[in-house]
Amino acid sequence: MRFLNPQTGSLDERPPAPYDLTYDDVFMVPSRSSVGSRQAVDLSSEDGTGTTIPLVVANMTAIAGRRMAETVARRGGLVAIPQDIPLDVVSEVVGWVKQRHLVHDTAITLAPSATVADALSLLPKRAHGALVVVEDGRPVGVVTDSDCQGVDRFTSLSQVMSADLLLLEEGIAPREAFDRLTNAHRKLAPVVDGKGQLVGILTRKNALRATLYSPAVDAQGRLRIAATVGINGDVAGKAEALLAAGADVLVVDTAHGHQESMISALKAVRALDPRVPIVAGNVVAAAGVRDLVEAGADILKVGVGPGAMCTTRMMTGVGRPQFSAVLECAAEARRLGKHVWADGGVRHPRDVAMALAAGASNVMIGSWFAGTYESPGDLQTAADGRQYKESFGMASARAVRNRTSEESSYDRARKALFEEGISTSRMFLDPARPGVEDLIDSIVAGVRSSCTYAGAHSLEEFRENAVVGVQSASGYAEGKPLHASW
Repeated sequence: MRFLNPQTGSLDERPPAPYDLTYDDVFMVPSRSSVGSRQAVDLSSEDGTGTTIPLVVANMTAIAGRRMAETVARRGGLVAIPQDIPLDVVSEVVGWVKQRHLVHDTAITLAPSATVADALSLLPKRAHGALVVVEDGRPVGVVTDSDCQGVDRFTSLSQVMSADLLLLEEGIAPREAFDRLTNAHRKLAPVVDGKGQLVGILTRKNALRATLYSPAVDAQGRLRIAATVGINGDVAGKAEALLAAGADVLVVDTAHGHQESMISALKAVRALDPRVPIVAGNVVAAAGVRDLVEAGADILKVGVGPGAMCTTRMMTGVGRPQFSAVLECAAEARRLGKHVWADGGVRHPRDVAMALAAGASNVMIGSWFAGTYESPGDLQTAADGRQYKESFGMASARAVRNRTSEESSYDRARKALFEEGISTSRMFLDPARPGVEDLIDSIVAGVRSSCTYAGAHSLEEFRENAVVGVQSASGYAEGKPLHASW
């Protein structure tokens, strides 16, 4: 990446600003391009994680769960299961994700005798807003939210379900499935095996997505998933258990990654000789990169304080503007033959593009994905009718309470006094993009388009070709669209 010098018009290796930069502070200059189509851009990462789009869902309890892991991996990204989840639960989640199909979704099911109230409690768990009514394993109906309106909540599903079903065969090509759904004027259909047993559900939009995305899969063709360990306790034992469960990436995580406890934990994990990438962090400077790489890290997680749920900078004054942190850490990691993930601070597709231009191999997203159907929280409705889910920071008092549930009351009370994160925040669903796949569509479209402007066919070419400038706050504001006239 090169920087535009506004005084001379020349391209320099360093930014012209004498201060560190956020994503808002920078913009990209279009270059001569031979990339004829956004679909000609390869967004797969070379950091060994197997992602085909450069997106990783942050290891936050309110965001990273099994439904998120299945959905994001199917589109080519990766989800890091948080360290606060018990090991047996994480093992079960990893195994469950490994058994998911690469094209069709896992259906939510109920029996015909279940009630409308049962259905309404489960329908928000999937962006497509439908569940399949099954009897002896066979689909006999489909129920959507509209079917449940205006009827008593104790009404059985057999009375409200749509029984006129279009069934798709397991293994059907996505294009054929799209055409059949379109011709039948259906938005979705159950997927069945050769014996008529339900194996999933496929929407018209997801059949289309299956032709546009490549799933992130392991050597056995199964969906990929990452898992996280902290730096305290039996780190090696936990890491070994996660590897045995089938985790494809290990994340060794703490807020302040450049410390002796992290270095010791990393050495313990590296001593296991895992055959998967080890991610460690968080750091914001080249010195941290060097020390963690020496201790055994393959990928460095970069970012202190840019996240929406993080209060570290306001509480401690510690942190660094994210674009400059990624730029410096990525350069040092690249010199050492390693990679970085940009963790936090992205709120628009442009921010993801700027992080990749700065040298990140993947970009971690947290709160932005909290307000989606696939995040683990329960869907709630505000007084104004808007739907939301609660999110919270992983250093907040709420997270600390969850993390220390097995400790004594005294120790828990002491630790609860010190927090660097928001314990509850409403993350509203975007009515136009309520599912995580809707947000992925928007992000990937933006990043692909950024690559075409830079004349880049791959992320590596994007990093090399991108020409970046520094802008004022007014320059950033000028680029924002107006949804109403001025």
